[in-house]
Amino acid sequence: MTSDSVISSADAKLYAEVNDFYARQMHAIDSGQAETWAATFAEDGVFAANAYPRPTVGRAAIEEAVRTTAADLAAAGVVHRHWFGMLAVDDERDGVIRARYYALVIRTPKGGDPVIHRCTSAEDELVRRDGRLLVRRRLVTRDDL
Repeated sequence: MTSDSVISSADAKLYAEVNDFYARQMHAIDSGQAETWAATFAEDGVFAANAYPRPTVGRAAIEEAVRTTAADLAAAGVVHRHWFGMLAVDDERDGVIRARYYALVIRTPKGGDPVIHRCTSAEDELVRRDGRLLVRRRLVTRDDL
């Protein structure tokens, strides 16, 4: 194994910061805080997924998409909870932090049982702006597609 093939990983402090970032980000989306969630993306951030025909680009568009989804879920009496795991964080030293993780979306209808709605893997490019982490690009891949 050459040094080029060694996977570098973030130090414990950065790993904890990224993990906390995701926890707060998911609490925001799961509670319908579209503006708060969208604010975790760069102004020109990109949310791409293999379930969508084209990426959602820009913080305003991302916020609107979340706002619409939150309203649809509320109208249907459904709660979504996002659960992230198997987080791998790499500090690329070029100003970009790369994070890979698995995400489950758990769907619970009012009065019903929770079920795993989606099983995905995701890759993020995180950047630091004004001292805080932001998603520059997120690619979500659903396992069923």
